[in-house]
Amino acid sequence: MKAAQSSGVHLSRSRLVVVVVVVVLLMVGTGLAVGLTVKHTASTYGQDYQVQSQAISPSPLAMTANRTSPLTTHVLDTSLGRPAAEVPIKLYRTGERLGEEWSQVSSGQTNSDGRCNNLLNTLEAGVYKITFDTATYFNKNGIRQYFYPYVDIVFEVQDPNQHYHVPLLLNPFGYSTYRGS
Repeated sequence: MKAAQSSGVHLSRSRLVVVVVVVVLLMVGTGLAVGLTVKHTASTYGQDYQVQSQAISPSPLAMTANRTSPLTTHVLDTSLGRPAAEVPIKLYRTGERLGEEWSQVSSGQTNSDGRCNNLLNTLEAGVYKITFDTATYFNKNGIRQYFYPYVDIVFEVQDPNQHYHVPLLLNPFGYSTYRGS
């Protein structure tokens, strides 16, 4: 008798897990975000930051709907554990050969989610540089000690029919980037 009851409880928990997983997948698949509150404390050279923010995981469908440019970027402040909003951005392109001067082709700034989705309408093959004005961002957020007043990311577009996403993971004393999707 105990084995049957235990088996029934286990089956009910399994069904509950399946229902929760299906609901989460439906939320993500329809563009709804799954969120939870994150509390984070960071310390940078004697200066403490306390952050409570909403961690959001948008679905690929929602991210595609927000993509309006063949070139996008996303800046995340890893010291605060949140998107870096209102980071001024400039986009440059070189001439046909490396070593030629940079020409500014666009500018913008990150939105409240740390994204900039409207840098270009069309993309051409060539070498590009994105300049992130990190000093402006740090100063607006009360961060007075930082090492990189700006970050330049230089990359080459070989196939202009592809989408190029250039994320920046940022903190006052370091940064990292990679080719995103």
